[in-house]
Amino acid sequence: MAKKKSTKGSTPKPSPKGLAAARREVDKLDRQILDLLTQRAEKTATLDGTLDGTLDDAASDVAEKAISKNRGPLGDRAVEAIYREIVAGCRAAQTATPTRIAYLGPEHTFSHIAAIERFGKASDLVPVGSIRAVFEEVEQGLAAYGIVPLENSTDGRVSDTLDCFSWAKVSICGELPLRIHHCLIGLGPRAKVRSVQSKPQALSQCRSWLTKHLPQAVVEPVASTAGAARTAALDAQVAAIASRQAATEYGLKVLVPNIEDHEDNVTRFAIIAKEPAAPTGNDKTALMLEISHKPGALADVMAVFKRNRLNMTWIESFPIAGSRGRYLFFIEFVSHATELRARRAIASLEKKAKRLVLLGSYAQGEPIG
Repeated sequence: MAKKKSTKGSTPKPSPKGLAAARREVDKLDRQILDLLTQRAEKTATLDGTLDGTLDDAASDVAEKAISKNRGPLGDRAVEAIYREIVAGCRAAQTATPTRIAYLGPEHTFSHIAAIERFGKASDLVPVGSIRAVFEEVEQGLAAYGIVPLENSTDGRVSDTLDCFSWAKVSICGELPLRIHHCLIGLGPRAKVRSVQSKPQALSQCRSWLTKHLPQAVVEPVASTAGAARTAALDAQVAAIASRQAATEYGLKVLVPNIEDHEDNVTRFAIIAKEPAAPTGNDKTALMLEISHKPGALADVMAVFKRNRLNMTWIESFPIAGSRGRYLFFIEFVSHATELRARRAIASLEKKAKRLVLLGSYAQGEPIG
């Protein structure tokens, strides 16, 4: 007699009738969710946009409230993404066109991913050809917001962005530190790869891995990670360093995930707009200043922050084009520009600096991704 299999600890499969009933219940819940979303959009519209304030602030505030009440099984990242799309969708329903966001294109680059993380896919995400173009779109009122890379934890500052801050009349109204996970993607197999293409910064951030694991491949810098992915989709001997999203978009395999040399590889993006951000109680402020080229001038500036008990989180020197020996200093510190200690510090700095520009105050962001 055959021994009967034990069913202890196993989950019994639902019957066809049980599956059908569960499907009907899910469909009912979906209809209820849609009804509630419609009601939210209508209510937001009747308040003429005052319910959610600016798109950037609203998405963060609504997501934070939802996360604080999240009991699972959905993770906090999933809840945040859902509510960001809800806010963006409701905002789009209030106006004839969605809120326009400019970013350094093309699509499926890390700048595109950062724009989605911040504003949601329901916004009008517009890729442009350069960081300068992002600033111009915002400054000329063609886009409500722009998103630009500011610095990377491996490669440091993004010079094109700092250069644009030297002339553009925009404010930093937010920051988005995004964890960058580079993947080797291609048609495969990896053993046939003879060329690896990507943006220079991505190649730099994976330099050691490439040397160890693909010494036979020629490393070729190109304009963008997405452009590299497009090329890899046409030739099995070419692999790209890009995101998982790019692999999905261009029908490629992830040959090796997470090949960045440093696990904590973070690019900090700045959100720019025409208007400054309101205080949140957990803010930072960025300044740009030029000081006299004389002994002790920089030390005098640093003393202002110590005297006012302001913690500096970032400082960069940047040469002024065509003026050898002259530098701009970009400084960030913890506080909102409207707070008393910050106001005192800025007033003191104005007396010491040849030029001072308040770039903006914004909520401190934690790395995501």
